Amino acid sequence: MSEVKTPIATGGCQCGAVRYEMYVAPQNSHVCHCRMCQRATGGVFAALAGAPKSGFAWTKGAPTFYASSNLAKRGFCAACGTPLSFAYDMPEARIYVTTGSLDDPNAAPIVMQYGVESRVSWVKFCEDVKSERTGESADAAAFFASMQVNQSS
Repeated sequence: MSEVKTPIATGGCQCGAVRYEMYVAPQNSHVCHCRMCQRATGGVFAALAGAPKSGFAWTKGAPTFYASSNLAKRGFCAACGTPLSFAYDMPEARIYVTTGSLDDPNAAPIVMQYGVESRVSWVKFCEDVKSERTGESADAAAFFASMQVNQSS
């Protein structure tokens, strides 16, 4: 008999074709100002909330995925176009959902801003939230060194 999990957070696309559940509270909620996230969401930043892949499930329908680089895939609803997820191609990595696709976005306050080197100059909010440039740490620089971007420039 399979274990019944109780969702802590739920969400989905705007048309309802794709739904998901998180079985842990959203973690490492952040915004990313990098150009890839800007293009992937069509906004000036991506707001994302994570969960371990083992603590997450697609519960209705399935997103379509786009490999935005050789390191990660982004999920979206093929019916309505809602950006839904971002995940690195590593089993131990978290999956991140777009904060706006959560049924209760207030449950995922941001704790970090990434990719601030690409922040649009007029975007001013959460100035007291810690920030980091892409590849700023040695570990991050090493990880991103092998990245091949699949988005057009």
